[in-house]
Amino acid sequence: MAKFAFEIEYQPREAHGKGASRRLRNENLVLGVVYGGDDKPESIALNHFHVTKALENEAVYSHILTLTSNGKKQRVVLKDIQRHPYKSRVLHMDFLRISENKPIIMHVPLHFLGENEAPGVTLGGGTWTHHMVELEVKCLPRDLPEFIEVDLSNAELNTIVHLSQIKLPKGVELTSVVHSHEDDLPVVSLAKSKRPEEDETESETPTTEVEPKGKEAKAG
Repeated sequence: MAKFAFEIEYQPREAHGKGASRRLRNENLVLGVVYGGDDKPESIALNHFHVTKALENEAVYSHILTLTSNGKKQRVVLKDIQRHPYKSRVLHMDFLRISENKPIIMHVPLHFLGENEAPGVTLGGGTWTHHMVELEVKCLPRDLPEFIEVDLSNAELNTIVHLSQIKLPKGVELTSVVHSHEDDLPVVSLAKSKRPEEDETESETPTTEVEPKGKEAKAG
């Protein structure tokens, strides 16, 4: 369940087009759209400073947000965000209106616990590899978690944690159903680290050239 409450003010956006968009961005505003539910899509603008402050918390990406304007409140989730390719600037945001009784699909970050305390690390000298850092889940808005914890504190060397082993909160399910071993993808794994001298030995291993067969070989 969510622990944070995010409320962001916005203003309705009437003007459209490149010129209007450029003017609003010069006024330090972020363009956006709110869609879904029974209402029509709505073009909006948000204060860039307030947006960037909210985005500093990873929970905003997997959280029910409240957009407010002149007393009007809309409960939404953040579905897409566009950033400038090289400037520290948010260009556009897409928000989906939610209904309390309709499931939503969201990407939720994974929090790996006890990685450094795992016996496979402290005694076995292993190194963790994260194959996934988030999961796509389906749930009702009230059940949406901010993150999903994966306890690795007892992991031995050569441990592989698969999708089917992730403990999901009540009311939350994966969008990708695990039907077979091929579907049960690895999430995180612990393997022995190669020592530098092992890499050097492999690189210095001589290769044997195979003499060509045929007329050219006989000619020699």
